[in-house]
Amino acid sequence: MANQARKTHVKAEHFAPSRILWLIVEYVSLIFFGLVAVLPVVSCVITAFKTEAEYRSTNVMTLPKNWLNFANFVKAFQTANMGRAFLNSIIVMVCVLVVSVIVGTQLAYVLSRFQFPGNKLIRNLFLFASLLPAVAMQVTVYNIMSALGFINHLYGYIIMMCGTDVISIYIFIQYMENISPSLDESAIIDGASYWTIYWKIMLPLLKPAIVTSCILKGVSVYNEYYCANLYLQNKSLHTIATSLYTFVGPMGSQYNLICAGVIISLLPALIVFLVCQKQIYSGITAGAVKG
Repeated sequence: MANQARKTHVKAEHFAPSRILWLIVEYVSLIFFGLVAVLPVVSCVITAFKTEAEYRSTNVMTLPKNWLNFANFVKAFQTANMGRAFLNSIIVMVCVLVVSVIVGTQLAYVLSRFQFPGNKLIRNLFLFASLLPAVAMQVTVYNIMSALGFINHLYGYIIMMCGTDVISIYIFIQYMENISPSLDESAIIDGASYWTIYWKIMLPLLKPAIVTSCILKGVSVYNEYYCANLYLQNKSLHTIATSLYTFVGPMGSQYNLICAGVIISLLPALIVFLVCQKQIYSGITAGAVKG
């Protein structure tokens, strides 16, 4: 009888007016913010299929007359030289990710496994560096890049973007601190060097953290516009983010072509996500738990 009464009480609480009202508020807010997030993408897709005359004579949510009009995509790809821009972006992203992972994991290994005078100071300096706004340092960075002759050179931009990624280092440190030091001790007893421990033991165990770091760094590098526009002014060096500004000028902006270019630039990221979504989700989850 007591169990039956308890179940009845739980059901009554579940269907209480306040509970139902709260569920309604939750679902309405989720639907609203979901629509807010999706609406710009829907508007971009609709605009990408419109002709110049259609775009000027209709609002952004009016459907195009012809959904098979791919002229905007072809023109955007050719005029903005997006093939070269994709190649530049891929070269930059691959180089930056490889260097960031190698340097970041090695720094994390030293800071987490070796206690030496200044260890805490170095960690605090990294934290302090992450708090500094990047725009505030661009005058100094530009002077350095100019003095070294790195402006309008892809390798110079890559070297600048390979600068220490503080967020990735902290992800690696926090993940590594959850790995038992007994693994290092056992390897040292077996005659392994520190380099062997890092390369054969630590790096494989850091795969989830590396995936998380590559996602965060890769997205930021692929979408980076400010520095790419500042240091890669030659049109042949444009990345995918700067190539879209080909259609922006003093005489007006061709938004139908811009939207077509945006859709093209989204396709590689969408394909990578669909192919590697299992690894991405597991990497983010593991990195969050370990962090």
